[in-house]
Amino acid sequence: MSTDVEHQKRALRAELRERRQLLSDAQRETAASAIAQRLDNLVETLGARSISCFLSSTTEPGTREFVTGAVRRGIRVLLPITRADGLLDWAVATEDDDVVEGLFGLPEPTGEVLGPIAVNDVDLMIIPAAAVDRGGMRMGWGRGYFDKTIGSMERCPPVYAVIYDSEVLDLLPREVHDQPVTGVVTPTQTLLLSHPRH
Repeated sequence: MSTDVEHQKRALRAELRERRQLLSDAQRETAASAIAQRLDNLVETLGARSISCFLSSTTEPGTREFVTGAVRRGIRVLLPITRADGLLDWAVATEDDDVVEGLFGLPEPTGEVLGPIAVNDVDLMIIPAAAVDRGGMRMGWGRGYFDKTIGSMERCPPVYAVIYDSEVLDLLPREVHDQPVTGVVTPTQTLLLSHPRH
């Protein structure tokens, strides 16, 4: 049975998706370069040697430039692979990664597949989101993969969501399973919103 919160989220996701589709290629490229710079700085500040990130789709804030650069600098980058059972497998990014279309039409790596627990060793998680509010509550796209992953980790590292500036909102509708993030990275700012749960 649908709740009011689900309806609110569905309407908000539709609006955010539409807003992302209106961006021009030039706007996307500029945002991706700025995000790569900010993520590089975040990795350096945290001293992260092993991270997880996602391969951005066309409409998502770009992460591919950052992933390629991180791999070249010798950082171990795990990329998610969606599974039908709602869990995420992981593959180690390489410089010449081939990309295929995953379960939901999202780009996924083709490297050797590691199981869901591989992510437990990372120093930093960089994840997608539809929006994040100022208290650190994240709203994803409704499939729950990252909520499930973060919620099941014994020692969760800092988790940063990559979004556009207009997607940092004052307050988001939330459900019990929703997981907060440590902060967000947008083209213009890196915000610390809540403290990592160690």
